[in-house]
Order: sequence, then C-alpha cells, then structure tokens
Amino acid sequence: MAEILPLRAWRYADHLSEKMEEMTAPLFDVVSSKQRELLYENAYNSIHLSVPKGEDPAQTAHETLVRWKKEGIIQQDALPGIYVYYQYFRLPGEHIERCRKGFIAQIKAYDWEEKQILRHENTIVSAVNDRVELLKRSKIQASPTHGLYDDPDFHLEKYMDEAMKSPLYEIEDYQGVREVLAVIHDADIIAEFVEYIAQKQIILADGHHRIEGSISLKNEWKDAFPEEKWKAHDYHLMYLTNASSDDLKILPTHRLFYNLTLSQEEFLERLKEWFTVKKFPDAEEIGMYAFHKSWTYGMLIGEESYFLELKPEKFSSIQSELPEVVRKLDLSVLHEVVFHSVLGLSREEQRQSSQISYERNFSRCLREVRSGAASFAIITRELEMSQVLEVCRSGELMPQKSTYFYPKTLSGLLFASIDQKEFEFPYDAFFRKHQG
Repeated sequence: MAEILPLRAWRYADHLSEKMEEMTAPLFDVVSSKQRELLYENAYNSIHLSVPKGEDPAQTAHETLVRWKKEGIIQQDALPGIYVYYQYFRLPGEHIERCRKGFIAQIKAYDWEEKQILRHENTIVSAVNDRVELLKRSKIQASPTHGLYDDPDFHLEKYMDEAMKSPLYEIEDYQGVREVLAVIHDADIIAEFVEYIAQKQIILADGHHRIEGSISLKNEWKDAFPEEKWKAHDYHLMYLTNASSDDLKILPTHRLFYNLTLSQEEFLERLKEWFTVKKFPDAEEIGMYAFHKSWTYGMLIGEESYFLELKPEKFSSIQSELPEVVRKLDLSVLHEVVFHSVLGLSREEQRQSSQISYERNFSRCLREVRSGAASFAIITRELEMSQVLEVCRSGELMPQKSTYFYPKTLSGLLFASIDQKEFEFPYDAFFRKHQG
C-alpha cells in the first residue's frame, strides 16, 4: 500500500565523520533557544539546513547547501540504500537500556485522502508554509519524519541487525541517546523492504508539518518532469519503526498558559465547576505522580499545586459533536474544558494562540510558573499506543502536540535531495517482485 524507495543520501564527508556529534542537531520543535544558539556557532552543523537563520531563511539554506557541496563538506553516496537507524536509550528511573529499531527511506508523499499515511494531529498553516518554502528553495530534507508500520513477526529485523554489524556512525546525542546508523545496499534485501512496506499503511508518529510541506510541494510541482517515472518531489524522507515493538515509547507533553486575565481564585472556582480539585502537598513531586485514571491532571499555579479529576457527570457536557474516539481522550477533555469552557478559547483560537505552549520537561514547567512567566501549567499523562492507532484508523484528529514519541530522531545523520538530477536512478530494480 505504501511505496518506499532507497535513497542516495548526502552525508558529511569522511574527514568529518569523527565529529558527527558536533554536526547533528535536535529537531527544530524540541531544541531550546540556548541549544540552538550553541549549534549555530558551528558553521557546519546541520541546523543551518534544518532551521536556517537570516531575513530569508530558505535562501540562506540554499546558499549554505551550495557552498557545502562545492567545498566537499557533504557528499552524495554513489548507490541508493536503506539506512538502518537504531536508538539506544533509558527512560527516567530505569536502568535497562532499550533499543528502538528502524530504518530511513524515501516514502511517497501521499495525500491524506489516499489513506496510505495516517495522521493524528492538526497542523498550523503558517508553519506548513514555512516548511514548503524551505523545501522548495533548498531542495534538501535535513531530518526524517517518523512513521510506524506493523510487523508483529519482526520480518525486517534480521536484515537490520545484520547491517548493524558494520555501522557508519555511532554517537551520543544531546539527551544521552546512543544513535547508530548503518546502510543496506544489497538490491535483493532492499526489495524485501520495498515489498513488505508495500503491504502496509503507515501511521505518522512525528513530523506532521514537514510531511504536509512535502505533500503541498508535490501537488504544486505535479506537472514538472512529465517524462520521468520517478520524480524526486513526490517523495519524503521518513524513519520507519515497528509499531509492534515494546520499545516504542510515548512521553507526555504538558501545557503552559500565559497571561491569564482571571484572578487565581476565580480561575480555581471555575475549575471546580468541572473538576474535583484537591491541593497537592509538593509541587516538585507532582511531575512524578502516576495518573492512573482517565481525565486526571496536575496543575501548577503560583506557589501551589493541585490534582484535578473531571467530575464523571460532567463528561456528557463536553461538546458532543466530537467523535467518541477523540472526545474521550485526556487531552481532548483538557482542551475542551480548561481552554474552551473555562477560558473561552475556541479550538481554532487554541491552535493559533500564543498563550498556550507545549513543554515536555516538567522542571521547565515548574520554573516558568514559579518565576511568574507562565500563569499556570497543566501536567498530563502519556497517551497509550493503542489510543494513537485507534484515532489514526478512525480518520479523526487529536489536539495538537498530543504525542511525544521518545527518543526524537536527529537532524544531520543524512540528507535527502529532491533535486531531480541528484535523485535519478533506475529504481525498477527494487520492484522486480511486483513485476513477477
């Protein structure tokens, strides 16, 4: 169902391979401003392509890319490959090392209506437009989005494990995650990947704005290169992992709210109409609280902390036009009750609002509230993988920033070109099983 291709990746030249930790960067939506400024100091860090600076960032990225190619900073691999990508990590409080196994390939940028790639979150138009412009001008993809396929028998894993015996890179990233990249060039094995994924729908885990940028550009350039069977701008760079794996982890993303016009007392009274509100003894500990029940949250406000539990009889009052599969989610209840019913922000206003920000780091939430910068923070629990799959398969969408799949992928391990001259290859060789 989903068509993938191997790619002729652009990668940092061999003389820079020992400095790969200095070349890579976190994704643009998780890197802090302090991290970002430090990364910009390195003239060859991949952030100059993924999150370029300047009055015209897209043009800056284009000029940077031209210069890097000319100077041999990055070079294109001679053969297309499937790039195997393993991430070794520990969760907070755990001593065991987990490994999320996956691979990077090019996937067709299907329109959502084709239901080959299933999304679960809304996007913000201005952010998509920025990604389209960057892609159009630079013609490079600096970071893969993250997609899930279902492989309960772990059919592809033996090929990936074999490739990992000869890694290209092994580095430690900004979160202490061990990142290992290898490549498969064997055409028969690549055909196995192509054939297997052709039977699957893909669940989009992370990167909604980037893939929507690819979809928009594909449609804008649909009449380009009419004589070509394989068009570079039809494809998107994606990291694919197995949804059946136990090492696919979703962490919570908390909500910060700024510039509350209500007094703290009035806000609490309004919350009590919907929630059972209990004072929590130690604000610093609420981030470690195990929220076992649905529709329960922590809240930091001023110097205080509270435990919120939706009154069961109030659930029926939540906007009934929402599909049940979305309406029952913790984050849907949070957004509908706290931000809509209590604070009066419509769903569209919430998506565009500068008053709401999203933060995975509990300590930063506490610091923002304690300093007075943020009015309050709502501490959430993580979604279950089964909930994500249920929403995706229903065709419905969750509130924005509902999932945080951990660990995030890195920018800069490889780059994928959508320049037709750099993309061209006789890809039919990888589809011979389809041809009988």
